[in-house]
Amino acid sequence: MTVDALTDVAGLRVGHATRSGDGRLTGTTVVLAPEGGAVAAVDVRGGGPGTKETDALDPRNVVQKVDAVVLTGGSAYGLDAASGVMAWLEEQGRGVRVGPDPGHVVPVVPAACVFDLGRGGDFRARPDAATGRAAVEAAAASMQGAAVHEGCVGAGTGAVAGQLKGGVGTASAVLDSGVTVAALVVVNAAGSVLDPETGVLYGELFQGRVQYPEERVHEAARRRLAEVASKNAPPPLNTTLAVVATDADLTKAQAQKMAGTAHDGIARAVRPVHLLHDGDTVFALATGTRALDGTGPLALNDVLAAGADVVTRAIVRAVRAAGSVDGPGGVWPSYGELYGESSGRR
Repeated sequence: MTVDALTDVAGLRVGHATRSGDGRLTGTTVVLAPEGGAVAAVDVRGGGPGTKETDALDPRNVVQKVDAVVLTGGSAYGLDAASGVMAWLEEQGRGVRVGPDPGHVVPVVPAACVFDLGRGGDFRARPDAATGRAAVEAAAASMQGAAVHEGCVGAGTGAVAGQLKGGVGTASAVLDSGVTVAALVVVNAAGSVLDPETGVLYGELFQGRVQYPEERVHEAARRRLAEVASKNAPPPLNTTLAVVATDADLTKAQAQKMAGTAHDGIARAVRPVHLLHDGDTVFALATGTRALDGTGPLALNDVLAAGADVVTRAIVRAVRAAGSVDGPGGVWPSYGELYGESSGRR
């Protein structure tokens, strides 16, 4: 049984640590790999990324597998959350073995951040090592194949999509070969997820069979968005982060290709993307429990196409799951508030 989430890739677990109230509107999300780790890669296309340990994922470099990926709020300050994840992994004896003792390990924990500073009202309220530890402990405590909370949780707590509230979304697909491909996305985009002419989410336009909102509803939504835009300072930095994963047996080079083509899924659902003040980053994970169907290099194509598709669906789900925010740091209505829960569904 699948739950249409990243956790449909057997062995992967997801944990959130959400920090809201008292000036906070931020958090951290951790994707925890199975024991023994997962092959990992990354593709960074935004002009203003905030990342940690991404060079280790280059196929030319020595690290083959990682035990966790951290997605966090707090801009570059929030990357400190990875330290808490590293500490927890070290306690479990998980990481790259560097000495004669089984406990002599160095966990490689790639991380990327979104800009949400001040969105809860306090610029200094940001994730730290304790936040990262709470997120990885939540992941470790979850059941195999558990549903993943979406919307304003974890790294998506303070996320914004244009003038709408953003958040966390996830989706999965099972190919005819039996291979599973899935994604988890934090939508915090400088670009818009919303077609201004119709009120439909770009990602749903790509999927087809949309139901267009009534004109009166769309006009009311446009007035509301114009009103909040005049109140909110324009966000100086934004980022869409994703983890795309599969149970296929991929090399690091193949995983890097999957991370790259997954950016197409962002481009379908967010316009524009990959700007100089974006930090758009996609991590790829491959647990390697299923062989690719076929012996030639083109056997990877179905996985690549599915990776982009599930990223688009995850972005739509993130925006639909998000709730409105009206606080000292700004006002961001949700898509549901503006258009209702049924508008634009397939």
